[in-house]
Amino acid sequence: MSVTQERDATYLWHPFTQQKTAPVPMEILSANAEYLNTKEFGSVVDLISSWWVTLHGHAHPVIAQAIARQAQTLEHVIFAGCTHAPAANLGAALISAAPSGLARVFYSDNGSTSVEVALKMSLQFWQNKGQSQRKRIVAFCGGYHGDTVGSMSVGAECGFFDKFRSMFFPVDFVTFPETFLGDIMAEDHEQQAICELEKLAESGEVAAIIIEPLVQGASGMRMCRPEFLRKLRAFSSGSNILLIFDEVMTGFGRTGALFAAGRAGVSPDVMCLSKGITGGFLPLSATLVTSDIFEAFLGDSFDSAFVHGHSYTANPISCAAALASLSLFESENTFAKISQIENVFAENAKRFVNHPKVKSVRALGAIFALDFCAADGGYSSRLGPEIRRHFAHRGMLVRPLGNTLYFLPPYCVSIENLEKAFVGLQEFLG
Repeated sequence: MSVTQERDATYLWHPFTQQKTAPVPMEILSANAEYLNTKEFGSVVDLISSWWVTLHGHAHPVIAQAIARQAQTLEHVIFAGCTHAPAANLGAALISAAPSGLARVFYSDNGSTSVEVALKMSLQFWQNKGQSQRKRIVAFCGGYHGDTVGSMSVGAECGFFDKFRSMFFPVDFVTFPETFLGDIMAEDHEQQAICELEKLAESGEVAAIIIEPLVQGASGMRMCRPEFLRKLRAFSSGSNILLIFDEVMTGFGRTGALFAAGRAGVSPDVMCLSKGITGGFLPLSATLVTSDIFEAFLGDSFDSAFVHGHSYTANPISCAAALASLSLFESENTFAKISQIENVFAENAKRFVNHPKVKSVRALGAIFALDFCAADGGYSSRLGPEIRRHFAHRGMLVRPLGNTLYFLPPYCVSIENLEKAFVGLQEFLG
C-alpha cells in the first residue's frame, strides 16, 4: 500500500462500504476529462461520473477558472439578510431553464437536503393554506432520495435504511411502474400505480407525491416511461396534490434533456436539484417551487415563514461553478455529445436483450443499465465486486449497484471508450 492508502486504512471511514471486507481503495492522483489517473491501474475511464456529479469532465478549465475568480472576490457570506451576484444570477438561470411554472429557488448544500426542503415546504404549504389535514407524503417503492431522516423516510422501501425505521415519519408507498427493453406490460403497470394513488387520495390527507422522474437511480437505474409522468401530473393536478420531482440525479442532461421533466413534457410543483449542478466541482443544491407555493409563505408575521437554512447556503464559489457549468451546455454543444452517447447506448442495449445471463436491459439519454441474472440479486450481490475488478483491470471505473451494471459517463467521453466498455461487458458475460 502507498502512504496515502496506509493513512486511509488507519484514519478514514468510507461511505456505503463494509470496511472489514472492502479491498484497498483505488488511489486517485489526478483527473482530466473522462480520465482518472490512478496509482495502481494508470489512466482509468470514469464511467460513472464519480457518483453521477461530473458533467463536462474532470478539471474542466472553464469551471476551474470561474471558481478561482470568485474565490478572490467573495468566498462566502451568510445568506440570511444578504445576497450576492452569483446566487442571484444562478437563480435567474435555473428558472429560465426549468420547466414552466417554477419561479423561486431555495438553496441548500446536497441532494438529501434539497429533498428535506421540498418535503418541509410541501407540508407547511398546506398548513399555511389552512388545510393541516394534508400531512401525508406518497412515494414510490424502490425510490432513493438521500440519507437524512426525511429523505430516508420517503426512500424507506429502497432497502438501505431498515435499521433506522423507528425514526421515519409515516409515508405511503405505491408501485413504481418499472419498464425495460422488450417489456409489453408497461401500460398495465402504470395503471396499477395510478389506481393505488387514487385510493390513497380518497382520504384527502395527501400533501405531496415525490418521484425520481424517469429513472430511480440508486435502486438499480430502474426506468419508467415519459407517458407515466404525464399521467402522474394529470392525477396530482386533478387531486390538488403537490408533485415533487427529485431530479438530483436525472437533472442537467442525464436523460437526454436538461431535466427529466422536460423530456416528459411536464412541470412539477417542486423540483430538487444537486449532483451535477456545479459540474462535479463543489457541493450545492437547489429546490425550485412555483409562485403559488412561495406566496403561501408570505405574511405579516414570522409564523408563516419557512424556517430552514444551512451555513453554506448559496455559497458564492459554488454558485459561480454552477453558472460556468450551465454555460458549457451551449458553448460546447453538450446536447450533441449526449445524443451521441444515447445512440451508442441504445444500439448496444439491443445486443443484450435476449442474452441468457441478462435479466433486463435499458437505456435512456446518457444512462445505460443492465441486470445480470444472479441468485443473490440486490445491492449486496457478490457479483458487484467481481464486476468492479473486471473493469478496473481494463482501465475503467464502474460501481455496480449489486447485480446491476450501469454506465453514466461524463459527456466528454469518447465513443471509442464507450465501445471499449461494451467490449468489457461482453467479456464479463463470456
